Amino acid sequence: MAVKVSAGLTDSSAMANSGLWVGVLTALTALGASYITSRATLRAALTQARTTTRAEALRQQHERRRSSYREMMSCVHAFNAITWQIDEVDATSDREGKDRLLSQMFERIGPAIADMNRAIHEVRLDGPTGVSDAADHTRNLAREVQSLLKTLIGDHSPDGRDAYDAAYRDFRESYVTFIALAREALEVKDEDA
Repeated sequence: MAVKVSAGLTDSSAMANSGLWVGVLTALTALGASYITSRATLRAALTQARTTTRAEALRQQHERRRSSYREMMSCVHAFNAITWQIDEVDATSDREGKDRLLSQMFERIGPAIADMNRAIHEVRLDGPTGVSDAADHTRNLAREVQSLLKTLIGDHSPDGRDAYDAAYRDFRESYVTFIALAREALEVKDEDA
C-alpha cells in the first residue's frame, strides 16, 4: 500500500509540475505577445507621426511657394503696367511728348525692377531651382527692357523701337515659362498625396 501512495503522490506532483510549466509558458507567451504588440503599436505610432509631420511640412512648403510665386507675378504685373504705356507713346504725335512719356516710364520702371529683385529672393528661398532660375531669367530680361527703354528717349528710329519690342517679347516668353514652372511646382503629385 505504501507503494501505491507514493505512486499517487508522484503522479500528483508531476501533474502539479506540468500545471506550473503550463502556467509559466502561458505567462511567457502572454508577455511575449504583449511585447510584440506594443512594439508594433509604437512603430505604427511613429510612422503616423512621421507621416503627419511630413504632410504638414509639405503643406507649409506649398503655401510658402504659392505666396512667393504670387508676389513675383504681382511685381511682373506692375512692371508690365509701365511697359504697356508704350502704346501712349505711340499715340503721341510730337517728339517732346514722346520723350516726356518715355522718361516717365523709365523713372517708374526702376522701382518696379527693384520690387522684382526683392520677390526673386523669396522665390530663391522657396525653390525649386528651375522656378528660381526662370524668375531670375525673367528679371534679367526686364533689366534689358529697361536699358532699351532708356535708349528710346531722344531716339525715334525704328531700329531702337524694334530692339525694345524684341526684348519685351523675350521678357514675356520668359515670364510665361516662369508661370508654367511655378504651376508645375505647386501641383500635388499622386505620390505626394
